[in-house]
Amino acid sequence: MGRMRENPRYNVISMRISDEERDTLQMIMETTQKSVSDIMREAMDMFRTRIDRENFTRRAA
Repeated sequence: MGRMRENPRYNVISMRISDEERDTLQMIMETTQKSVSDIMREAMDMFRTRIDRENFTRRAA
């Protein structure tokens, strides 16, 4: 039996990207020493932060 994880990940998402996008992703991976999954998780966190900030600004106006 596999070990128990604190934050198990069961969902898989795939997407098609262009050769240029793949080259960019490869450069980011080599520069940051991060996996594609880690880069995508970090990108989602950045988007969520930006959206939260925009929503907060709209509510405050």
